[in-house]
Amino acid sequence: MGYLLSRRALLAGSASGAALLAFSRATWSAEPAKGGRLVVAADSEPPNLNPAMVASNGVFFVASKVIEPLAESSYEGKDGLSPRLATAWEGSADGKSVTLKLREGVTWHDGKPFSSADVAFSALKVWKELQNLGRVVFKQLTAVDTPDEHTAILRFATPTPFQLIRNALPALTSVVPKHIYDGTDIAKNPANTALIGTGPYKFAEHKPGEYYLLKRNESYWDKEQPYLDEIVYQVLPDRAAAGNALEAGQIDLAAFSAVPLADLERIGKVPGLKVYANGYEGLTYQLVVEINHTRKELSDLRVRQALAHAIDRDFVVKTIFLGYAKASTGPVPQYDKTFYTDDVPRLAFDPAKANALLDAAGYKKAADGVRFKLRLLPAPFFNETKQFGDYLRQALAAVGIDAEIVSNDTPAHIKAVYTDHAFDITVGPPVYRGDPAISTTILFQSGLPAGVPFSNQYGYANPAVDDLIKQAAAELDEAKRADLYKEFQKAVVSDVALINVAEFSFVTVASDKVQNVSNNPRWAVSNWADTWVQS
Repeated sequence: MGYLLSRRALLAGSASGAALLAFSRATWSAEPAKGGRLVVAADSEPPNLNPAMVASNGVFFVASKVIEPLAESSYEGKDGLSPRLATAWEGSADGKSVTLKLREGVTWHDGKPFSSADVAFSALKVWKELQNLGRVVFKQLTAVDTPDEHTAILRFATPTPFQLIRNALPALTSVVPKHIYDGTDIAKNPANTALIGTGPYKFAEHKPGEYYLLKRNESYWDKEQPYLDEIVYQVLPDRAAAGNALEAGQIDLAAFSAVPLADLERIGKVPGLKVYANGYEGLTYQLVVEINHTRKELSDLRVRQALAHAIDRDFVVKTIFLGYAKASTGPVPQYDKTFYTDDVPRLAFDPAKANALLDAAGYKKAADGVRFKLRLLPAPFFNETKQFGDYLRQALAAVGIDAEIVSNDTPAHIKAVYTDHAFDITVGPPVYRGDPAISTTILFQSGLPAGVPFSNQYGYANPAVDDLIKQAAAELDEAKRADLYKEFQKAVVSDVALINVAEFSFVTVASDKVQNVSNNPRWAVSNWADTWVQS
């Protein structure tokens, strides 16, 4: 592995030069060239790399090249989808079944044939039972019929909107091999880290703290793809190092704003680099303050309202995100014209109001000016979540709340928040995935088991909200379903169940030799089969 760079080498070196900035999807006229290696910055090493179990972008970033979903998001495709392991999908009129036509001639990386049995196993044993998001979306899935090797029929106990299942195909339907997982402890199977899939790249090696290596799948079902020989994910926990590595030509691509926003103007002037602000439309992130409702002080609505009034959203957008974000009004982002509503309570920045609410709740300032103390855990995933954690500590101090920042790496943070509940408030970046039932209502639905990442693990429980979620999950009429989710937004914002601060996207910086970048709405977490590098 002599071509891989040491940490010291990656942290060294920089260059500067003339401007080249591309904010829209590039179209390339050159004929794709086969071969070559793509070196990519990676800032985390998930303990479980199986996307069928952990539907998160940190996992997808690597695993989506190896393990494929039934369909992927598309700028041009029907219903905004492009076929992958399924070539067609159709819902029944009663909402109780979805028929999937599966791709023929597909093999797993170990040579075994892919079939409907793999889809049935993945759906019933992994998505429904183990996946952080699938546990909700596929809760009513009772059976998967396999009339032949290339047909799978999902059967639901209650009417389930086809709109929801269709929207869930890219993020929630990664298919794993039944013959590898059946009869094992799925959660502990070694294939969760040494992946076996059907995708354009095979998992070759992971050296902790250094790199992941993927190699070309010579038996991929698309005989013309993939174009690259190898993809190397160079582990760079210090995200600021990605900019230096790009400038020095030591890596080829950095996604998910690995290059800090503050450096974009400078990076955009480096010859041979391009900046892409698209390719994330299907991955809108939300900067959220998650609140432990089991903490006495935080169980009081007035205290939660005070926290919201202490936050200056406009300042956050302008100063932390440098304008690459919008202030949030609630749990559905504004771009979603189907489900979004602005008819929700507005808790504007108002420190005086925050102080009055805290006084009214009985939490007077002591002689040192402190009302009470909280543990604040900023998610370590992005520079912006960590920076907002620092801002939030200061904002709360201004109204008499002493927030002690507890910093963890990714595995420790996920365990502390979503398994151990060892936090008072945390800064999280949940992803909105095109439908409230996929990754949004799970943040508010009560009764979820501990240990489910990116779900309601903070004790929020409102029977009326649970009922709205249940109704919408079974409503087949799309207009009525949208109305139910608008009621849901109003209810959870009124409760201050969470505090939605901002909604944001990312940028990708890449060498201009890397082609077919950002050509679908989930590009960073898609399979990169058509990505290639000019020699």
